[in-house]
Amino acid sequence: MQSYWMKTLNNESTLELREVAQPEPGSQQLLVRLYAAGLNRGELLTGLSAIGKAMGMEGAGEVLKSGAGVTGFQPGDRVMGRCTSAFSEYVLMDLHEVMRMPAALSWEEAASVPLTFMVVYDMLVEQGRLAAGEWMLVNGISSGVGVAALQTAKALGARVIGTSGSAEKLARLRPLGLDVSLCTRAADFHGPVMEATSGKGVNLVVNAVGGSVFAEGLSCLAFEGRHATVGYVDGSLTAEIDLETLHMKRLHLFGVSNKLRTREQRASSVAGFITDVLPALADGRIRPLVDKVFAFGELAAAKACMDANQHLGKIVLAMPGGR
Repeated sequence: MQSYWMKTLNNESTLELREVAQPEPGSQQLLVRLYAAGLNRGELLTGLSAIGKAMGMEGAGEVLKSGAGVTGFQPGDRVMGRCTSAFSEYVLMDLHEVMRMPAALSWEEAASVPLTFMVVYDMLVEQGRLAAGEWMLVNGISSGVGVAALQTAKALGARVIGTSGSAEKLARLRPLGLDVSLCTRAADFHGPVMEATSGKGVNLVVNAVGGSVFAEGLSCLAFEGRHATVGYVDGSLTAEIDLETLHMKRLHLFGVSNKLRTREQRASSVAGFITDVLPALADGRIRPLVDKVFAFGELAAAKACMDANQHLGKIVLAMPGGR
């Protein structure tokens, strides 16, 4: 089967399309014929080994075969899930990562869900405790995570303020429920945020930009507000913290990453997502925003599009023979 790998040498990354053996499912695994896979910025950064690493982390497709101990899934079932090697024709999905694909979604839309919306679930529900009527601020709202955060927050009944350097992207997000749009890439949004919230501040900040807006985001939080760090596209990995504000407002700061989570922790999140969010995807309250779909042979072009920040929402790779 065909599979994309990335090698890094002297800080330069190279994509390689390799011919590799089709995997066999082990215990508690499904062999899935992928029809679409979502791109995510983190997997396309440099810093991988010279040997190379199979690329892709989320996808949607059809079950072909089950490993030992698998119940509840049959060949032909339409599924989506997080997995390794998602830029491949066939993948293995661990049973605790697999979700049934809502009939309302296309392959491309379903491939945009498993990683991105699971990150958002962790950020808004599990850690962020966002409730109906509360305010959320998203820095970098035009990203895949930013758009999914907007859609999920609206399904939860929250109000959303978003920042982006593109007025055109912000305009395209208003029909999705964006309450307040701030066209800026700078740390200058405290005043408009406080005005929109009648001086109270927001209950949750989603920082998908990085250290350059961290302090400003902190200043926008209400009493007992929560601040989520989910990305640092600005390359700034450090920021000052106003300890007096942290102390007096009883703020909660947290990061969003799966790298150090246990298998059990990840499985628990999937189960919660299936209960809390999947129904909104099934009935149309949430519809993943797919900006561009690239053919399987166009991964380099898809990566260039993501690197140039040309997209709004998700970029998806369509697999050979997809239907």
